[in-house]
Amino acid sequence: MSGDGFLVRSLASTYPDGMVIADHDHPWGQLVYGRTGVMRVTTQGRAWLAPATRAVWLPPRRPHSIRMAGAVAMRTLYIAPQIAGPLPAEACVLEVGPLLRELVLHILSLGMLDPAVAPHGRLAGVLIDLIAAAPREDLALPLPLDPRALALAEQVQAAPDDRGDLTHLARAAGASLRTLQRIFPRETGLSLEAWRQKARMIHAVAALCAGSSVTGAALDCGYDSPSAFITAFRRQFGVTPGRYRPSHVGQ
Repeated sequence: MSGDGFLVRSLASTYPDGMVIADHDHPWGQLVYGRTGVMRVTTQGRAWLAPATRAVWLPPRRPHSIRMAGAVAMRTLYIAPQIAGPLPAEACVLEVGPLLRELVLHILSLGMLDPAVAPHGRLAGVLIDLIAAAPREDLALPLPLDPRALALAEQVQAAPDDRGDLTHLARAAGASLRTLQRIFPRETGLSLEAWRQKARMIHAVAALCAGSSVTGAALDCGYDSPSAFITAFRRQFGVTPGRYRPSHVGQ
């Protein structure tokens, strides 16, 4: 995407479940927001999960791929580098509150923001302010490089409700549990057990944002007891699961 004087460009696309957008980058910053479904954005050794009501901010020239879970109605804004300075220098997941959501949709209806049009310049300024102020969410999983550890990581993300013990999962990935317990802290900064727990809790966030009950989200990530799930969720994120229910931000 060339710098052609516009401040913001927009794109609305709908993708089917399982669709993958291969690794690529843009010279402009990108706010990737899905009104439906869940997007798994992988960039620089991390996987960011963006359910509805959340968005991923990608700075300019940040290579990334996107995998869709469910039908995803993607609403993307491309932000020119010359106005993206106040925005985060690293990729992150942001909460999309009602005002930011409506502004994204309004800009989509305009197509692009032209600095020669005074109202467009003001809209771009508000957009930058809202993105900069949006609460960030810890919905990123560091990914290991070792192929055996990565195989286990993919296995956990694909089936977070799998109650199989880690010894069995490690064997299926082609390594001993002891070996993977050495690799995960070295390559992700988290113990294998903590990594699996965070993967499960992030999956639960996606389920909650999609409208799942707390009990349903607990079952989806391998818990039989909602109370044990709520305790683990609060330990991971510092808030209760209700924080991620759609009614918290409106849809």
